[in-house]
Amino acid sequence: MPIRKSEATWRGTLKEGPAHEAGQRPYEGPYTYSSRFEEAAGTNPEELVGAAHAGCFSMFLAALLTDAGYPPERVSTTASVHLGTGPTIDRIQLNTEAAVPGVSEAEFQELAAQAKARCPVSKALAAVPEISLNAKLVG
Repeated sequence: MPIRKSEATWRGTLKEGPAHEAGQRPYEGPYTYSSRFEEAAGTNPEELVGAAHAGCFSMFLAALLTDAGYPPERVSTTASVHLGTGPTIDRIQLNTEAAVPGVSEAEFQELAAQAKARCPVSKALAAVPEISLNAKLVG
């Protein structure tokens, strides 16, 4: 399996220093104190964690659904990463909507729960006190 690399460089003090993040692939952009702890433009590490978690979960759920005989038309997931005091990531809320012909609600919910527990990013985030899931089938 390939090894993926990303990098981040922070310059200056916590509140004053701008920074830059980049991955091996298309993502590259700035982040600042304000984009992390306030509502300024730019990104932050928590958004990147959320993007990784949403992407991993969606792919894993699509694989589980396909293996169960229900190839999905679409799986869309958002991950809301809550940064609490400390600071620490104290909660992640996964919200997914999937268009999956033929699957029952019960089987969909079971497969979604399996994806939440088994996707590699969920496993890596096991120290987060709460990871919740709201999974919804859509037409």
